[in-house]
Amino acid sequence: MTKPSSINARGFLRPLQLTAVVFFTVSGGPYGLEPVLQYVGGGVALMLIIVTPILWSIPAIFMVLELNGMMPINGGYYQWVKKGLGLKWGFFEGWWSWLFTFTDLAIYPVLFVQYLSFFYPEVAQYKIPICLVIIWVSAALNLLGILSVGRSSLLLGFGVLVPFAILFAVAIGRGFSFSLSTVSMQTYGLGFTAFGMGLYTVMWNFLGWDNASSFVEEVYRPVRSYLISIIAAFVLILSMYFLSIWTGTITGIDAGVLKAQGFPSLGLLVGGWWLGAVLSFGGMASALGLFISILLAISRVPKAMADDGLLSPALSRIHPKHNVPHVSIIVCALVVSGMIFWEFGDLLIIDVTLYGAALFLEFVALIVLRITKPDAERPFRIPLNVPGLVVMTMLPVACAVVALAAALSEVSIYTNATLFAICAVGTAPIVWILLRVRHSAP
Repeated sequence: MTKPSSINARGFLRPLQLTAVVFFTVSGGPYGLEPVLQYVGGGVALMLIIVTPILWSIPAIFMVLELNGMMPINGGYYQWVKKGLGLKWGFFEGWWSWLFTFTDLAIYPVLFVQYLSFFYPEVAQYKIPICLVIIWVSAALNLLGILSVGRSSLLLGFGVLVPFAILFAVAIGRGFSFSLSTVSMQTYGLGFTAFGMGLYTVMWNFLGWDNASSFVEEVYRPVRSYLISIIAAFVLILSMYFLSIWTGTITGIDAGVLKAQGFPSLGLLVGGWWLGAVLSFGGMASALGLFISILLAISRVPKAMADDGLLSPALSRIHPKHNVPHVSIIVCALVVSGMIFWEFGDLLIIDVTLYGAALFLEFVALIVLRITKPDAERPFRIPLNVPGLVVMTMLPVACAVVALAAALSEVSIYTNATLFAICAVGTAPIVWILLRVRHSAP
């Protein structure tokens, strides 16, 4: 893939489109955040929404901006780890990222069906065929090229933002008070497992800042564009999360209903059926945008790994007309088609655990590259020395450890999913050994 010149940048993402893609590779709006109220209550939920991105997201954003500017190569995080730690660890990074993204992608078609059932409750019995249609329509958009994804994400982004803007406006118009006195910080009876699941939920809704690095060669003036787009997306996501949970808290909605029926139930409470319908449309737009954008991000990683001989050479093929790794896109869609049978809570734990393992390798690569290549050009440089980077790395690690410990504490219904996630992390060295044996065979 060729980089754009200042004269001809057709076929490359601009900052506004990139902002929409980053928004969807990380968030897609507050949809999926609903369970946090039942896990921890309104006051603790709002606290987690403020504190978690400081510990979990901001270090990741800084890391992405530095390494993405230093190595603007498709494959993003895989390339960073490979350069800093070697091919073996690069494979681990790509493998874990592939697994967690497949898990992540499996969530969104199911959410689409959930929001569609607001209008047609009987569609739940057709969940599997509807999910498959969503998967392959999204794959088709990706096969048409990155601009089709960018434009679709921009349109769907408005489809997510507008319903929540209407919700907030109606809530204020109906006299609901947005004041701190309406939010309880009661923590009595809050168990460690419940807190951990609340933390897992918020972490999941704030992960994925490195996803958009995988197609950096297809972005116009990437250093400037990523800086603008990531900051804009972060402010937008944080604001939407805070206001949506605040609205749920001050309206007094039953937390169990919100978890089971999603934000359309909050629309029903605040404005009636029409507002519930608007938020349901927003939920469907969110699910589509998430799937389309994350499929774009992950499809470039197998291509980069195949270029290094780690995966089948077929995954390296680029479509001559649309300039996309079409075989990789199709393979990713096929794998996700077989992963739509898990429950949401299980998928969330598997997702965050695998992502945390991959993210840790990226931070280690950041520190190693600071030591081994101190004079390399870094258009964006985190204003910390090596010890400072180590401390920064410990912040998201601490979040992941607390959440994992909570999920494993006592007798939790999520223990099996957590153990499965840990086993999935352990598959990377096994697959690596098998690859080495295959390559060394005569």
